[in-house]
Amino acid sequence: MKLFGTDGVRGLAGKKLDAFVAMKLAMAAGIYFRKHAKTNKILVGKDTRRSGYMIENALVSGLTAVGYNVIQIGPMPTPAIAFLTEDMRCDAGIMISASHNPYEDNGIKFFDAHGDKLSEKDEAAIEKIYFNTELLISEQKTYKDIGSSKRIDDVIGRYIVQLKNSFPTDLTLNDVRIVLDTANGAAYKVAPTVFEELGADVIVINNHPNGYNINDNCGAMYPEILGEKVREYRADIGFAFDGDADRLLVVDEKGELVDGDKLIGALALYLKSEGKLENDCVVVTVMSNQGFEDFLLAQGIRLVRANVGDKYVLEEMRKNGCVLGGEQSGHVIFSEYAKTGDGLVTALQTIALILRSGKKASEILNPFDLYPQKLCNVQVSEKKPLDAIEGLKEKEEQIRADGLRSLIRYSGTENKLRILLEGKSSKKIEKWMSEMENFLKKALNG
Repeated sequence: MKLFGTDGVRGLAGKKLDAFVAMKLAMAAGIYFRKHAKTNKILVGKDTRRSGYMIENALVSGLTAVGYNVIQIGPMPTPAIAFLTEDMRCDAGIMISASHNPYEDNGIKFFDAHGDKLSEKDEAAIEKIYFNTELLISEQKTYKDIGSSKRIDDVIGRYIVQLKNSFPTDLTLNDVRIVLDTANGAAYKVAPTVFEELGADVIVINNHPNGYNINDNCGAMYPEILGEKVREYRADIGFAFDGDADRLLVVDEKGELVDGDKLIGALALYLKSEGKLENDCVVVTVMSNQGFEDFLLAQGIRLVRANVGDKYVLEEMRKNGCVLGGEQSGHVIFSEYAKTGDGLVTALQTIALILRSGKKASEILNPFDLYPQKLCNVQVSEKKPLDAIEGLKEKEEQIRADGLRSLIRYSGTENKLRILLEGKSSKKIEKWMSEMENFLKKALNG
């Protein structure tokens, strides 16, 4: 597809993703959603990027032009849009965000009436309409059929209630000190409110968005800053969100970053001990560590691997009847409470796990040892099909024969090739990474 990537449409705001693209995309999406319309309402939210104003207004213009009524709710986390779309009985939801990317980028994510991210089939159908100029023109409405728009500022309360309902009612956060890094992003209001209402002693950093400082040396991309604050304030734990708060990184009481696979592993054991890990399975992506899989197997828990992207994780969760899934990068899905990665739900479940265990974060969130793993990103000018690279298949076979696991794939949001090598020998990983990096740079960039 030309427009859609791994997670919606994303690019440089005002260039790849300008007002014209946003308006046409909204018209195309509106035409597509009208086929199954029940309420004729579409919800639109955003993070804190300055370009969000431009894109939001363009989306509203496109949606109302094809007859949709729009509800604008301002800055809210991506998982809140997924929840509120269904809760407010909308035909669809749209989130304006480029997640962890810097402020100059932006993106558009779509959710159906049930709060689920769209399938590739749905995205392809919208993209087909987008490029059909005659259809876009003919579907524009006139007179009383033109849509309307209104802004609602108090829906944050609905999402907060949903979050608090995910936390065990017999537990309290009294005497728990937490540092929150909201990345100057979409969680800057809701995250402190939730934890304060549950009784925690909350220290908040990076919660003053100005349109340009989202993800800027803060949040999930820079957890070392959170670690310093946790040590400074002698907190029990620290949570760092990304720009749209669907992702969470955890820092223990020592200020040390908790690996994403270890976090999911600890949560899996917690759910199993509570009798809530249905079918004793967990879904992760192809990026997760083999040490994690071996650990779960020893605990009687089956690991299922999905493609990168939380919508693919959710698909496999539904196929396998799993209630827990996630990505090594910090997107964790608890299907009982959310249909996408939700940093706040994950944070609350992590706190519940720690309180139930009676142990410190550094003890309970370190349940196994990881195998050595290395990830390298190669900048590329063109995403040439990997199966067209002469000699690549043979290289991967040699790596496998040497006892390592390899994963080579393109980023869905950036012009980068990602090389992942993993195994029990760090020396072999370093050797092969150097060889593969040089090989692929030459093959892709000349």
